[in-house]
Amino acid sequence: MQVKILGSGCRKCVALADNTRAALDHLGQDAEIVKVTDVAQIAAHGVMSTPALVVDGKVVSTGKVLAASEIEALLRH
Repeated sequence: MQVKILGSGCRKCVALADNTRAALDHLGQDAEIVKVTDVAQIAAHGVMSTPALVVDGKVVSTGKVLAASEIEALLRH
């Protein structure tokens, strides 16, 4: 599994990355977490509002910091 955090590296992006790690740890799942800060790459995903969460190439959240529990629910599907 590959998880991408799209954003400029701002406080919200860091929080989303931390919550994603916590969700993966809680689920016992191993995943590659990639932080994408390049505006062109972010736009290539069709994302206009960051931070965004991409799981295995699919954008699952944009514009908000999800709680670890919300991320767990997305990763289970």
